[in-house]
Amino acid sequence: MSEKKAVLVIGAGDATGGAIAKRFAREGYIACVTRRSADKLVPLVEEIKAAGGQAVAFGSDARKEEEMASLVDTIERDIAPIEVAVFNIGANVRFGITETTARVYFKVWEMACFGGFLMGREVAARMLPRQRGTIIFTGATASLRGRDGFAAFAGAKHALRALAQSMARELWPKGIHVAHPIIDGAIDTEFIRSNFPERYALKDEGGIVLPDSIAETYWQIHMQPRNAWTHETEIRPWMEAW
Repeated sequence: MSEKKAVLVIGAGDATGGAIAKRFAREGYIACVTRRSADKLVPLVEEIKAAGGQAVAFGSDARKEEEMASLVDTIERDIAPIEVAVFNIGANVRFGITETTARVYFKVWEMACFGGFLMGREVAARMLPRQRGTIIFTGATASLRGRDGFAAFAGAKHALRALAQSMARELWPKGIHVAHPIIDGAIDTEFIRSNFPERYALKDEGGIVLPDSIAETYWQIHMQPRNAWTHETEIRPWMEAW
């Protein structure tokens, strides 16, 4: 019998996070998926199980230290060792600088950066004795440059990028692959479909990023040999201006 392995996806939404969970489940990983409300994960879990995979849903707040520690403990104790952990919380909001309240700025940082730190710390502590594992933090265009109206989001994503770099330099020599793929482009989501129909119309021409394509890249990152690890890779459709 093969050894059980778990993939933890923090922020397993209807698009990217869900696609990542399904991709790893296809390879035999038990998909441990989280959102603030576990009820919203029922369709994803059912889809994975219908395809022959295994999945478990958790309701947890990634900003809460005790909840993140308990989540990781539960998975490691009751389900399987966490071989892969993916932090995929967005928190993308737009406010002019004078309309950006302290509460908004802090909340965005908590969601998009602090939660990543908590996940990274907790899973690294379990991976280090095994000297193996993959930790992936999802980046965005805002990880590289700030735009008008996105001070809070860009600040948080820049900070997440710095966290990923620091963790990579510390953990790579100890057998843990830390990566920070940057998704630079519109993703095939209900938000894009409803709010940017002209852009969505370019889907068949490869004008927006498909969640399944992102998930495939994440799988490839995990499967890279240690002598050729990627830390940062940029994912964008061919038509994206960069």
